[in-house]
Amino acid sequence: MSNKSTDALFQLIKSLEKSEKRNFKLYAKRNNAAEELKTVLLFDALDRMEEYDEAALLRKHRAIQKRQLSNLKASLYKQILSSLRILHDDQHIDIMLNELMSYARILYNKGLHQQSLRTLDRLKAQALEYHQFTFYQQALFFEKKIEAMHITRSGESKAELLVEESNGVRDRLHMVSDLSNLSLLLYRWFIQHGHARNAKDEAAVDQYFKQYLPVGAQKAKGFYEELYTHQCFCWIAFIKQRYLQYYRYAQKWVQVFDRYPTMKSVEAVAYMKGLHHLAGAYYALAELEKFQQTLDILESFAASTAVQAQRNAAAQAFVYVYMEKINHQFITGQFTEGLKGIPAIEAGLTAFAPQLDRHQVLLFYYKLACLYFGSGRNEEAIDYLNKIIHWKVDLRTDLQCYARLLHLIAHYELGNHTLLEYLIKSVYRFMAKMENLSLVEEALFDFLRQSFHIRPRETKAAFEALLTKLRKLQQNRFETRAFAYLDVISWLESKIAGKKVEDVIAQKVKKRRNGIATH
Repeated sequence: MSNKSTDALFQLIKSLEKSEKRNFKLYAKRNNAAEELKTVLLFDALDRMEEYDEAALLRKHRAIQKRQLSNLKASLYKQILSSLRILHDDQHIDIMLNELMSYARILYNKGLHQQSLRTLDRLKAQALEYHQFTFYQQALFFEKKIEAMHITRSGESKAELLVEESNGVRDRLHMVSDLSNLSLLLYRWFIQHGHARNAKDEAAVDQYFKQYLPVGAQKAKGFYEELYTHQCFCWIAFIKQRYLQYYRYAQKWVQVFDRYPTMKSVEAVAYMKGLHHLAGAYYALAELEKFQQTLDILESFAASTAVQAQRNAAAQAFVYVYMEKINHQFITGQFTEGLKGIPAIEAGLTAFAPQLDRHQVLLFYYKLACLYFGSGRNEEAIDYLNKIIHWKVDLRTDLQCYARLLHLIAHYELGNHTLLEYLIKSVYRFMAKMENLSLVEEALFDFLRQSFHIRPRETKAAFEALLTKLRKLQQNRFETRAFAYLDVISWLESKIAGKKVEDVIAQKVKKRRNGIATH
């Protein structure tokens, strides 16, 4: 992943679309003062740079002095944000509501109390329509201030109505806050640890859930209350790999948006993430047709103006769509076909580098490695796995462990026996340190250690013995985690049959489809 510069102004300029750059120029040049022209000069200079280099900037543009640079950058940053606010003021509900609040304050300061109150009524109506209760609360606070300070002839019951409204909004915001807290904590737990490894992990996450789930959450009504409730239940099911429950709450997550369609554009990223989870649930349950239907809906929405008009939403659309496209290759066994999409994925990782987090990039690297491994191209798989292994990140210890395990198996496939002996010890120590050794991994390590002493004619029997052992472990719910990260069953079947992993999986898909067709 590209990480050429962390300069905030440079990143902001590089995130601008052509129309936004053109709008900024018009905005900045309306004032012909010397300092304004210098900010435009600085803008053009940074826009032309491939990566931020302050020394080169000062050498090339003598009109910009080093002692001025800090203030010029701060001024330019502020101007760009101001130009973007004006350009997009009708596209984001929070900007629109902030503007109405500003108008209400201006009118109040002018002594036009009735006009200010009418503006607040408009603000409240729009806030209610889009479930923006923090803005509703601000409007109520200001409205109460006006009513308390001036005789507005609003009616004798106005005070009681305002108190009732304030109490209702307070309760709703309290519920939303508690639910969003829990959703965030569960997501953070997953980012740190991945799926639950054992009963101890399940107990820990269950305790989280019981401690922070507010009373009455499942009966709470309203867009955000329902959305965060389903997110919480979705996360805990996903962490515990209870895939049927995971599917139910991912579906409820998406259905919230179907009941409140205006919120799809307001919370576009949350809607796409819900579709991403629903597709993931269908993937885990091997429901290929429903998976494809959900992916089609996700792709269609990702291409919409509501998404593509926002850089962040477009970046997340790239992540969710391509993650599920890769999953489609996995579920159908079309690994080699999936390799054709890698250039587009690499281009997206570069183009959206400032908008992507480390976890998303880590996932892409692992999935791309699995694509190469499944198609029999182990050298390329190792290249992507090395990116994970050599990247010092403090998250997804589970993914880091399985990246090393797949790295080990890829070297086994290449016959790198000299390196293999060292890797087995190194990876085993790492996984033991991370408390990531289950019965499945122990069985794999035993096999790999013994592989140095297995005669060629005994290899097939050894694979069959390992396959029998692992199939028994598939019934243990604390062992399913290993199979979710690495389809070792299909790998062993491919070794026994002398086929590629993708051919084995494709054959399974064909049998499953034929089985469905005959029932």
